[in-house]
Amino acid sequence: MNIDLIKLKIKDLVEGYEDNLEEGVIAYSGKLDVRPPYQREFVYKDDQRNAVIDSVSKKYPLNVMYWAVRDDKNFEIIDGQQRTISICQFVNSDFSFQERYFHNLQDDEKEEILNYELTIYLCSGSDSEKLEWFKTINIAGEELTNQELRNAVYHGPWVTDAKKYFSKSGCPAHSVGSDYMRGSAIRQDYLEATIKWISKNKIEEYMAKNQNKATALDLWNYFQNVISWVEAIFVNKRTKLMKGLPWGEYYNEYYKNSLDPNNIENEIERLVQDEDVTNQKGIYHYVLSGNEKYLNIRAFSDQIKLRVFEKQNGKCKKCGENFGIKNMDGDHIKKWKDGGKTEENNCQMLCIPCNRGGG
Repeated sequence: MNIDLIKLKIKDLVEGYEDNLEEGVIAYSGKLDVRPPYQREFVYKDDQRNAVIDSVSKKYPLNVMYWAVRDDKNFEIIDGQQRTISICQFVNSDFSFQERYFHNLQDDEKEEILNYELTIYLCSGSDSEKLEWFKTINIAGEELTNQELRNAVYHGPWVTDAKKYFSKSGCPAHSVGSDYMRGSAIRQDYLEATIKWISKNKIEEYMAKNQNKATALDLWNYFQNVISWVEAIFVNKRTKLMKGLPWGEYYNEYYKNSLDPNNIENEIERLVQDEDVTNQKGIYHYVLSGNEKYLNIRAFSDQIKLRVFEKQNGKCKKCGENFGIKNMDGDHIKKWKDGGKTEENNCQMLCIPCNRGGG
Protein backbone atom coordinates (compact mmCIF):
# COMPACT_ATOMS: atom_id res chain seq x y z
CA MET A 1 0.00 0.00 0.00
CA ASN A 2 1.54 3.31 -1.14
CA ILE A 3 0.29 6.46 0.60
CA ASP A 4 0.63 10.10 -0.53
CA LEU A 5 -0.58 13.18 1.34
CA ILE A 6 -2.53 15.94 -0.42
CA LYS A 7 -4.47 19.05 0.59
CA LEU A 8 -7.80 19.65 -1.19
CA LYS A 9 -10.08 22.67 -0.92
CA ILE A 10 -13.76 22.08 -0.29
CA LYS A 11 -14.66 24.01 -3.47
CA ASP A 12 -12.77 21.39 -5.48
CA LEU A 13 -14.30 18.50 -3.53
CA VAL A 14 -17.91 19.63 -4.09
CA GLU A 15 -17.46 20.33 -7.79
CA GLY A 16 -19.79 17.99 -9.70
CA TYR A 17 -21.33 16.51 -6.53
CA GLU A 18 -24.26 14.21 -7.31
CA ASP A 19 -26.18 11.81 -5.09
CA ASN A 20 -27.83 9.32 -7.40
CA LEU A 21 -29.20 7.09 -4.62
CA GLU A 22 -28.96 3.51 -5.88
CA GLU A 23 -26.47 4.51 -8.57
CA GLY A 24 -24.03 5.97 -6.05
CA VAL A 25 -22.53 9.31 -5.06
CA ILE A 26 -19.82 11.21 -6.93
CA ALA A 27 -17.85 14.41 -6.29
CA TYR A 28 -14.57 16.11 -7.27
CA SER A 29 -15.66 16.73 -10.86
CA GLY A 30 -16.82 13.13 -11.20
CA LYS A 31 -13.39 11.75 -10.30
CA LEU A 32 -14.32 10.65 -6.75
CA ASP A 33 -16.57 7.67 -6.01
CA VAL A 34 -17.92 8.66 -2.61
CA ARG A 35 -19.75 5.39 -2.00
CA PRO A 36 -17.88 2.37 -3.43
CA PRO A 37 -19.36 -1.14 -2.98
CA TYR A 38 -17.91 -1.78 0.46
CA GLN A 39 -19.16 1.51 1.91
CA ARG A 40 -22.25 1.88 4.09
CA GLU A 41 -25.13 4.23 3.42
CA PHE A 42 -25.11 7.67 4.97
CA VAL A 43 -25.68 7.11 8.70
CA TYR A 44 -24.64 10.36 10.35
CA LYS A 45 -27.22 11.83 12.69
CA ASP A 46 -27.94 15.57 12.67
CA ASP A 47 -25.57 16.34 15.53
CA GLN A 48 -22.71 14.47 13.84
CA ARG A 49 -23.34 16.19 10.53
CA ASN A 50 -23.55 19.58 12.24
CA ALA A 51 -20.28 18.92 14.09
CA VAL A 52 -18.52 18.56 10.73
CA ILE A 53 -19.85 21.90 9.49
CA ASP A 54 -19.09 23.54 12.84
CA SER A 55 -15.46 22.41 12.60
CA VAL A 56 -15.17 23.67 9.03
CA SER A 57 -16.75 27.05 9.81
CA LYS A 58 -14.40 27.54 12.79
CA LYS A 59 -11.39 26.36 10.75
CA TYR A 60 -10.82 23.47 13.12
CA PRO A 61 -9.00 20.51 11.55
CA LEU A 62 -11.07 17.51 10.50
CA ASN A 63 -9.63 14.05 10.84
CA VAL A 64 -7.61 12.90 7.86
CA MET A 65 -9.53 11.17 5.05
CA TYR A 66 -8.36 8.24 2.95
CA TRP A 67 -8.94 7.82 -0.78
CA ALA A 68 -7.95 4.83 -2.86
CA VAL A 69 -6.37 5.44 -6.27
CA ARG A 70 -8.04 3.35 -8.97
CA ASP A 71 -6.40 1.91 -12.04
CA ASP A 72 -8.03 4.65 -14.15
CA LYS A 73 -6.42 7.29 -11.87
CA ASN A 74 -9.79 8.26 -10.41
CA PHE A 75 -10.51 7.79 -6.71
CA GLU A 76 -12.83 6.08 -4.26
CA ILE A 77 -13.27 6.88 -0.58
CA ILE A 78 -11.89 4.38 1.88
CA ASP A 79 -12.61 6.50 4.93
CA GLY A 80 -14.43 9.84 5.07
CA GLN A 81 -17.73 9.18 3.29
CA GLN A 82 -19.85 10.53 6.14
CA ARG A 83 -17.82 13.75 6.42
CA THR A 84 -17.64 14.19 2.66
CA ILE A 85 -21.39 13.85 2.16
CA SER A 86 -22.04 16.15 5.13
CA ILE A 87 -19.87 18.85 3.51
CA CYS A 88 -21.34 18.37 0.04
CA GLN A 89 -24.91 18.38 1.32
CA PHE A 90 -24.35 21.60 3.22
CA VAL A 91 -22.75 23.41 0.27
CA ASN A 92 -25.61 22.09 -1.84
CA SER A 93 -28.04 23.65 0.71
CA ASP A 94 -29.63 20.27 1.48
CA PHE A 95 -29.72 21.15 5.18
CA SER A 96 -29.17 24.18 7.39
CA PHE A 97 -26.60 24.73 10.11
CA GLN A 98 -27.50 27.10 12.95
CA GLU A 99 -30.68 27.99 11.04
CA ARG A 100 -28.77 29.12 7.95
CA TYR A 101 -28.38 27.32 4.64
CA PHE A 102 -25.22 27.75 2.62
CA HIS A 103 -27.03 30.08 0.26
CA ASN A 104 -27.95 32.29 3.24
CA LEU A 105 -24.30 32.95 4.11
CA GLN A 106 -22.47 36.15 3.24
CA ASP A 107 -20.02 35.90 0.35
CA ASP A 108 -16.98 36.06 2.64
CA GLU A 109 -18.43 33.27 4.81
CA LYS A 110 -19.01 31.12 1.74
CA GLU A 111 -15.43 31.73 0.56
CA GLU A 112 -14.01 30.72 3.92
CA ILE A 113 -15.84 27.40 3.76
CA LEU A 114 -15.04 26.76 0.10
CA ASN A 115 -11.34 27.49 0.69
CA TYR A 116 -11.11 25.23 3.74
CA GLU A 117 -8.41 22.61 3.10
CA LEU A 118 -9.04 18.95 3.77
CA THR A 119 -6.19 16.56 4.55
CA ILE A 120 -6.38 13.43 2.40
CA TYR A 121 -4.15 10.40 2.05
CA LEU A 122 -4.15 8.82 -1.41
CA CYS A 123 -3.68 5.05 -1.11
CA SER A 124 -2.65 2.79 -3.95
CA GLY A 125 -2.94 -0.98 -3.64
CA SER A 126 -5.01 -4.08 -4.30
CA ASP A 127 -8.75 -4.38 -3.57
CA SER A 128 -8.05 -6.60 -0.56
CA GLU A 129 -5.53 -4.10 0.82
CA LYS A 130 -8.02 -1.27 0.43
CA LEU A 131 -10.69 -3.27 2.21
CA GLU A 132 -8.33 -4.10 5.06
CA TRP A 133 -7.47 -0.42 5.38
CA PHE A 134 -11.14 0.40 5.51
CA LYS A 135 -11.66 -2.04 8.37
CA THR A 136 -8.67 -0.63 10.24
CA ILE A 137 -9.24 3.11 9.92
CA ASN A 138 -13.02 3.20 9.91
CA ILE A 139 -14.43 6.12 11.92
CA ALA A 140 -14.46 5.46 15.66
CA GLY A 141 -17.97 4.84 16.95
CA GLU A 142 -19.34 3.90 13.50
CA GLU A 143 -17.63 0.53 13.06
CA LEU A 144 -18.60 -1.68 10.18
CA THR A 145 -21.12 -4.36 10.97
CA ASN A 146 -20.39 -7.94 9.95
CA GLN A 147 -22.96 -7.67 7.17
CA GLU A 148 -21.42 -4.46 5.83
CA LEU A 149 -18.11 -6.31 5.55
CA ARG A 150 -19.83 -9.21 3.79
CA ASN A 151 -21.42 -6.76 1.36
CA ALA A 152 -17.91 -5.56 0.56
CA VAL A 153 -16.48 -9.02 0.01
CA TYR A 154 -19.41 -10.26 -2.12
CA HIS A 155 -20.33 -6.97 -3.81
CA GLY A 156 -21.96 -7.23 -7.19
CA PRO A 157 -25.41 -6.95 -8.79
CA TRP A 158 -27.03 -9.25 -6.23
CA VAL A 159 -25.91 -7.17 -3.22
CA THR A 160 -26.93 -3.96 -4.99
CA ASP A 161 -30.41 -5.32 -5.62
CA ALA A 162 -30.72 -6.83 -2.12
CA LYS A 163 -29.89 -3.47 -0.54
CA LYS A 164 -32.75 -1.95 -2.49
CA TYR A 165 -35.18 -4.19 -0.59
CA PHE A 166 -33.49 -4.43 2.80
CA SER A 167 -30.99 -1.64 3.41
CA LYS A 168 -32.47 1.77 2.76
CA SER A 169 -34.32 4.13 5.05
CA GLY A 170 -38.00 3.30 4.54
CA CYS A 171 -37.09 0.27 2.43
CA PRO A 172 -39.76 -2.34 1.56
CA ALA A 173 -38.53 -4.76 4.23
CA HIS A 174 -38.88 -2.08 6.90
CA SER A 175 -42.38 -1.22 5.73
CA VAL A 176 -43.44 -4.88 5.80
CA GLY A 177 -41.61 -6.21 8.84
CA SER A 178 -40.57 -3.41 11.21
CA ASP A 179 -42.95 -4.69 13.91
CA TYR A 180 -41.11 -8.01 13.94
CA MET A 181 -37.47 -7.05 13.27
CA ARG A 182 -34.86 -5.54 15.55
CA GLY A 183 -31.98 -3.33 14.50
CA SER A 184 -31.61 -0.90 11.64
CA ALA A 185 -32.19 -1.58 7.98
CA ILE A 186 -29.57 0.98 7.01
CA ARG A 187 -26.97 -0.83 9.12
CA GLN A 188 -27.82 -4.09 7.31
CA ASP A 189 -29.55 -5.82 10.24
CA TYR A 190 -32.63 -6.73 8.18
CA LEU A 191 -30.50 -8.07 5.33
CA GLU A 192 -28.28 -10.11 7.64
CA ALA A 193 -31.22 -11.66 9.49
CA THR A 194 -33.03 -12.64 6.30
CA ILE A 195 -29.96 -14.22 4.69
CA LYS A 196 -29.28 -16.07 7.94
CA TRP A 197 -32.81 -17.48 7.88
CA ILE A 198 -32.92 -18.53 4.26
CA SER A 199 -29.40 -19.99 4.34
CA LYS A 200 -29.84 -21.71 7.70
CA ASN A 201 -26.95 -19.67 9.10
CA LYS A 202 -24.62 -20.18 6.12
CA ILE A 203 -24.56 -16.49 5.19
CA GLU A 204 -21.21 -16.32 3.41
CA GLU A 205 -21.94 -19.47 1.40
CA TYR A 206 -25.30 -18.08 0.30
CA MET A 207 -23.86 -14.71 -0.69
CA ALA A 208 -21.01 -16.29 -2.61
CA LYS A 209 -23.43 -18.48 -4.54
CA ASN A 210 -25.68 -15.54 -5.44
CA GLN A 211 -23.02 -12.85 -5.88
CA ASN A 212 -23.36 -12.42 -9.64
CA LYS A 213 -27.12 -12.90 -9.93
CA ALA A 214 -28.93 -9.93 -11.41
CA THR A 215 -31.60 -9.72 -8.71
CA ALA A 216 -32.28 -10.67 -5.09
CA LEU A 217 -35.96 -11.33 -5.79
CA ASP A 218 -35.80 -14.83 -4.26
CA LEU A 219 -34.63 -13.35 -0.97
CA TRP A 220 -37.29 -10.66 -1.02
CA ASN A 221 -40.05 -13.17 -1.80
CA TYR A 222 -38.84 -15.39 1.03
CA PHE A 223 -38.95 -12.48 3.49
CA GLN A 224 -42.51 -11.61 2.44
CA ASN A 225 -43.54 -15.25 2.89
CA VAL A 226 -42.11 -15.28 6.41
CA ILE A 227 -43.94 -12.12 7.47
CA SER A 228 -47.20 -13.22 5.81
CA TRP A 229 -47.02 -16.54 7.66
CA VAL A 230 -46.38 -14.79 10.99
CA GLU A 231 -49.35 -12.48 10.51
CA ALA A 232 -51.62 -15.35 9.46
CA ILE A 233 -50.73 -17.59 12.41
CA PHE A 234 -50.47 -14.97 15.16
CA VAL A 235 -53.61 -12.93 14.70
CA ASN A 236 -53.05 -10.57 17.65
CA LYS A 237 -49.90 -8.50 17.16
CA ARG A 238 -47.96 -8.13 20.41
CA THR A 239 -45.04 -6.07 19.15
CA LYS A 240 -43.24 -5.92 22.50
CA LEU A 241 -43.03 -9.72 22.65
CA MET A 242 -42.74 -10.47 18.94
CA LYS A 243 -40.10 -7.95 17.90
CA GLY A 244 -36.72 -9.50 17.22
CA LEU A 245 -37.70 -13.18 17.36
CA PRO A 246 -36.07 -15.44 14.74
CA TRP A 247 -39.20 -15.63 12.62
CA GLY A 248 -37.45 -17.11 9.62
CA GLU A 249 -36.22 -20.03 11.71
CA TYR A 250 -39.74 -20.66 12.97
CA TYR A 251 -41.10 -20.41 9.42
CA ASN A 252 -38.52 -22.88 8.08
CA GLU A 253 -39.42 -25.47 10.72
CA TYR A 254 -43.16 -25.05 11.17
CA TYR A 255 -44.77 -23.46 8.11
CA LYS A 256 -45.92 -26.84 6.78
CA ASN A 257 -47.67 -27.70 10.07
CA SER A 258 -51.43 -27.47 10.33
CA LEU A 259 -51.95 -24.68 12.87
CA ASP A 260 -55.17 -23.14 14.15
CA PRO A 261 -54.65 -19.37 14.66
CA ASN A 262 -57.59 -19.09 17.07
CA ASN A 263 -56.35 -21.92 19.28
CA ILE A 264 -52.87 -20.43 19.22
CA GLU A 265 -54.17 -17.01 20.22
CA ASN A 266 -56.13 -18.50 23.14
CA GLU A 267 -53.03 -20.32 24.34
CA ILE A 268 -50.83 -17.22 24.03
CA GLU A 269 -53.36 -15.17 25.98
CA ARG A 270 -53.35 -17.77 28.76
CA LEU A 271 -49.57 -17.96 28.88
CA VAL A 272 -49.08 -14.20 28.94
CA GLN A 273 -51.13 -14.12 32.15
CA ASP A 274 -49.37 -17.12 33.73
CA GLU A 275 -46.97 -15.89 36.42
CA ASP A 276 -44.97 -19.11 36.16
CA VAL A 277 -43.86 -18.20 32.62
CA THR A 278 -40.68 -16.17 33.14
CA ASN A 279 -39.72 -15.87 29.45
CA GLN A 280 -42.73 -14.40 27.70
CA LYS A 281 -40.90 -13.99 24.38
CA GLY A 282 -40.46 -17.77 24.41
CA ILE A 283 -44.23 -18.22 24.28
CA TYR A 284 -44.20 -18.13 20.49
CA HIS A 285 -41.65 -20.90 20.11
CA TYR A 286 -43.51 -22.92 22.74
CA VAL A 287 -46.91 -22.77 21.01
CA LEU A 288 -45.24 -23.94 17.80
CA SER A 289 -43.09 -26.69 19.34
CA GLY A 290 -44.75 -27.66 22.63
CA ASN A 291 -41.36 -27.60 24.35
CA GLU A 292 -41.59 -26.04 27.83
CA LYS A 293 -37.89 -25.14 27.90
CA TYR A 294 -38.65 -22.01 25.87
CA LEU A 295 -40.86 -20.66 28.67
CA ASN A 296 -38.36 -20.89 31.55
CA ILE A 297 -41.08 -22.04 33.92
CA ARG A 298 -40.54 -20.57 37.37
CA ALA A 299 -38.67 -22.97 39.61
CA PHE A 300 -39.55 -23.67 43.23
CA SER A 301 -37.69 -21.33 45.57
CA ASP A 302 -35.02 -22.65 47.93
CA GLN A 303 -37.30 -21.83 50.88
CA ILE A 304 -40.15 -23.94 49.48
CA LYS A 305 -37.83 -26.83 48.65
CA LEU A 306 -36.34 -26.76 52.15
CA ARG A 307 -39.76 -26.82 53.84
CA VAL A 308 -40.97 -29.70 51.65
CA PHE A 309 -37.67 -31.54 52.18
CA GLU A 310 -38.20 -31.32 55.95
CA LYS A 311 -41.81 -32.50 55.65
CA GLN A 312 -40.61 -35.55 53.69
CA ASN A 313 -37.84 -36.23 56.27
CA GLY A 314 -35.30 -36.05 53.49
CA LYS A 315 -36.84 -38.96 51.60
CA CYS A 316 -37.53 -39.03 47.88
CA LYS A 317 -41.27 -39.06 47.27
CA LYS A 318 -40.88 -41.75 44.61
CA CYS A 319 -38.24 -44.23 45.74
CA GLY A 320 -38.40 -43.47 49.47
CA GLU A 321 -34.63 -43.32 49.92
CA ASN A 322 -32.92 -40.66 52.03
CA PHE A 323 -30.92 -37.99 50.26
CA GLY A 324 -29.32 -34.67 51.12
CA ILE A 325 -31.21 -31.68 49.76
CA LYS A 326 -28.41 -30.94 47.27
CA ASN A 327 -29.18 -34.29 45.63
CA MET A 328 -32.89 -33.58 45.23
CA ASP A 329 -35.08 -31.50 42.90
CA GLY A 330 -38.34 -29.70 43.47
CA ASP A 331 -40.95 -31.30 41.23
CA HIS A 332 -44.52 -30.29 40.35
CA ILE A 333 -47.00 -32.84 41.69
CA LYS A 334 -49.55 -31.68 39.15
CA LYS A 335 -47.54 -30.90 36.07
CA TRP A 336 -47.39 -27.26 34.96
CA LYS A 337 -48.79 -28.13 31.54
CA ASP A 338 -51.84 -29.61 33.28
CA GLY A 339 -52.44 -26.45 35.28
CA GLY A 340 -50.22 -27.12 38.28
CA LYS A 341 -48.76 -24.01 39.90
CA THR A 342 -45.30 -23.43 41.30
CA GLU A 343 -46.57 -23.34 44.88
CA GLU A 344 -45.63 -25.19 48.04
CA ASN A 345 -48.75 -27.37 48.07
CA ASN A 346 -47.86 -28.57 44.56
CA CYS A 347 -44.22 -29.37 45.32
CA GLN A 348 -42.62 -32.71 46.01
CA MET A 349 -38.92 -33.41 46.48
CA LEU A 350 -37.50 -36.15 44.27
CA CYS A 351 -34.01 -37.47 44.14
CA ILE A 352 -32.11 -36.50 41.02
CA PRO A 353 -32.18 -40.05 39.51
CA CYS A 354 -35.97 -40.27 39.94
CA ASN A 355 -36.66 -36.74 38.66
CA ARG A 356 -34.27 -36.62 35.73
CA GLY A 357 -33.88 -40.24 34.85
CA GLY A 358 -37.47 -41.37 34.99
CA GLY A 359 -36.93 -43.51 38.10
